[in-house]
Formats: sequence, structure tokens, C-alpha cells
Amino acid sequence: MKDILAELEARRAVARAGGGARRVAAQHAKGKLTARERLELLLDEGSFEEFDMFVAHRCTDFGMEADRPAGDGVVTGWGTINGRQVYVFSQDFTVMGGSVSETHGAKICKIMDMALQNGAPVIGLNDSGGARIQEGVASLAAYGEVFQRNIMASGVVPQISLIMGPCAGGAVYSPAMTDFIFMVKDSSYMFVTGPDVAKTVTNEVVTAEELGGAGTHTRKSSVADGAFENDVEALAEVRRFVDFLPLSNREKPPVRPFHDDPARIEESLDTLVPDNPNQPYDMKELILKVADEGDFFEIQREFAGNIVTGFIRLEGSTVGVVANQPMVLAGCLDIDASRKAARFVRFCDAFDIPLLTFVDVPGFLPGTAQEYGGIIKHGAKLLYAYGEATVPKVTVITRKAYGGAYVVMASKHLRGDFSYAWPTAEIAVMGAKGAVEILYRAEQGDNGKIAQRTKEYEDRFANPFVAAEKGVIDEVIMPRATRRRVCRAFASLRGKKTAAPWKKHDNIPL
Repeated sequence: MKDILAELEARRAVARAGGGARRVAAQHAKGKLTARERLELLLDEGSFEEFDMFVAHRCTDFGMEADRPAGDGVVTGWGTINGRQVYVFSQDFTVMGGSVSETHGAKICKIMDMALQNGAPVIGLNDSGGARIQEGVASLAAYGEVFQRNIMASGVVPQISLIMGPCAGGAVYSPAMTDFIFMVKDSSYMFVTGPDVAKTVTNEVVTAEELGGAGTHTRKSSVADGAFENDVEALAEVRRFVDFLPLSNREKPPVRPFHDDPARIEESLDTLVPDNPNQPYDMKELILKVADEGDFFEIQREFAGNIVTGFIRLEGSTVGVVANQPMVLAGCLDIDASRKAARFVRFCDAFDIPLLTFVDVPGFLPGTAQEYGGIIKHGAKLLYAYGEATVPKVTVITRKAYGGAYVVMASKHLRGDFSYAWPTAEIAVMGAKGAVEILYRAEQGDNGKIAQRTKEYEDRFANPFVAAEKGVIDEVIMPRATRRRVCRAFASLRGKKTAAPWKKHDNIPL
């Protein structure tokens, strides 16, 4: 018996050693942790339960039968984050470059199946050279099986991808179908075709970092939702992030202890909006002052800064926030902002996370670039997402809410539950100058008359009271009381239920 136990421990030691001391040292030299070190930081201490430690590949081509490492380049299993269950896989670059084989893919599929069955998030730590060339189509089939499970799990359990090394070719499509992608600066990259192929086919000379690094995907492509300085920070922040999310669509988001008075008054908000309607202010200040303990986890901070998305807590419960940002493009909606916010709204709706929307939007960004790029369809994505969402929706209009952009931003007309306005709110078809130019075109040459008409229009519409008279604004509130009013609004909506006509699925304007 002792011999068998000793053999088990010996086999475990070999599996835990990955690709061996030399390759582990090479991984560390790049500033990267190993697959198992990453799991130790991500999960609660001692909580990891591993599956398939001894699985080995079955390939016999190209002399592969002589090299069959235990685990086959990926560590899989489950554990807990702050006591809540998650399923994980961590690709091991020290074993055959973390390349995906038939059995490697099967290991990932197994934990994804279990996550769906048991209702817990899937977190994937990606660090792989891609498909294992020696296995050919069997490797591609393994990818296909993982992709199908990503699709089946979408909207059922949260899926989070951490790109912690290379992720290229077909491998990028699994993270692309997950809910959130986070990258590590200077050590991770994603692209469908690499720099060498780009040079051969299009004659472009580009580095891996420029083509698919963290900076590219957080600022330009919007493929990634955030980037961190190193592995340690990335794993710590993902632990924090998971705490905002429900385990599955069958459960409510977690409620955490809080030490912040829901009725807290913030007098500084009374002077947040400047007297000059064209002067910007930082909408993030409002978000931080409304949130429990000023805690805000922002999503896609570096991309489409004219709209802000992320998670806060109110009375300990998770709330998704969407807010126009007057500091960037005056808060206009454009193609990038519409896509960014629409995807965020749909995630919140899929997982029963209430939505809080702060509005200061002068309209959609004009110009040929936007029209040629399809702003009509992209703007419709956000409109569709808000109208489709059945979660509690509370909207606060702080300043401008003009034209179609007013309707799009979670207005009462898109089944918004509460629509509040500050006294500084202006709800109209357009700004005074543009409106007067259309309404009084015949008087254009008379500056005195135009100035008078503009003032008359501002007096009539540059306030929230016309909208309040018509009932499309539920209440005009004091800015200082925003936290109290919003907390009470969400508290009243905890039992919200809505019905929709039967459909197989919708057809969002992609």
C-alpha cells in the first residue's frame, strides 16, 4: 500500500512541475507566473480542487508518443473566490507552449459543462501558443467544442477571460465570446493573424504589441475590457470583480455588508453642473459620490471615454452604471460609445443586475465618418438593449437630454422604471441655437430678434419642468439627495416582474 501511495505522490509532483525547472524559470524571466501560481493567487487559499491532473495526449504522429506530459498543458478544476464557487482553467505555457490538443480541449470542456450544470462562473487564464500543429484537425475540433460551450454558457453563467500570454489564431474566439476580457500589459497579446502573416499578405510591418497588445485592445479595438500592470494585479482585480457578479442567471447578485448611509446627503453635487451649459464636468465624480463607499469597478475605461460603464453597489447590492461623460466629446453618443454601452446593458440584463443611468447627452455625434460607419445601426444597438432589458432601470438626467439621444438613454419610453431629473436638466428636441435657426429661419438676419427668440426658447425648454408636466419625468430632485432617491427607487423595484411575448430569440441590429 505504501508503494502505491508513494507512486501517487511522485506522479503528482511530476504533474505539478509542469514543463520542468528550466521552462518555469523562462516563464518567470518574462515576468509571468506559472499556471498553478496564478490559480493560487486567484482562488481562496486551499480551495482549489483539480480535475484530470494525469490526462495525457493521444497523438502518435511526429514522434509525439515519446513526450506525453501529465495534464497536457492546462490545469483545470474548481475553487472559491471569497467563499463563492468558480470553475477555472489555466493554460500552462511551460508544457508544449500551452498548445491546445484534443485532450487539452476536452479538459476545458469538462469544467465548462460542470459550470453550466452547477451554476457557477467560468474563469479562463489564457497563455497558449495556439493549436497543436502535430494533431491537425483534432486540435481544431477541440477548439470548436470549447466555442460551442462558450455559446451555450452565454447568459447562463458569467464567463471571464484573462489573457496572460499569447492568444492567437482561432484561440482568440473563445475569449471573444466570453463576457469580459482582461489583459496584462507587455506580456499578453491577441490577434487572428500575427505580424509575420500581416507582412506577407498586406506588406504591413507591425510588432505583436502594436497588432494585438493590451494597449491596442483596450484603446482601439475594444476587444479587451481592461488591462493590468502584471499577473499579480490582474488576478487580484479579477477577485474583486467576481464579487460584483451573480454565480449564474438563476441567482441574484451578491449582497455585501456596507457601512454607508443610504440617505447620505452630498451637498457638493448641488454645484457639480457648471452655470455655463457648454462647460464640461466629470461624471465620474457623481458616480463615486452615489456609490457605497465610493467603490466603482469601471469597464472599458480606455475606450469610448464619452460613455462610462461599470459596477457599483447600493445598499450592498450590485448595480450596473451607464453614464454620459461631458469631459469627452461633450458626452455625445457615437458608434464606439453605443457599442460599448449596449453590450454592457445586455450583460446586466442577462444576469439580473439593475441599471442606473446618468444622462448628459447633447445628441449623436454628427459627420460623414459616423454615418458611413453605420451610426444608425450602432446607435440602434443601445436603443434596443435598453428597451429589451427587464431589470430595474433608474435614470437621472443631470443636464442635457436632447433629441433621439434622450430617448436612447434609458428614457421612460423604453420601459424605464424611474426617471429623475436635476433642476439643471434640459429636455428638448435640440439645443436653443439649433432650434431657433429652424423655427425662425426668416428672421436669421436680425441678430436682436434671434437673441430674443433664443432666450425665449431657453426659458421655456432649458429646464426639466415641461417634461415633468407631461409625466415623462417622475420627479425633479435635488442633486444632493441623488443617492437617497436612487437607493429608495431600487429598493421599491426588488419585486419587479415583466412579461414579454414568446420568441425563439430576438434579432438585435448587429
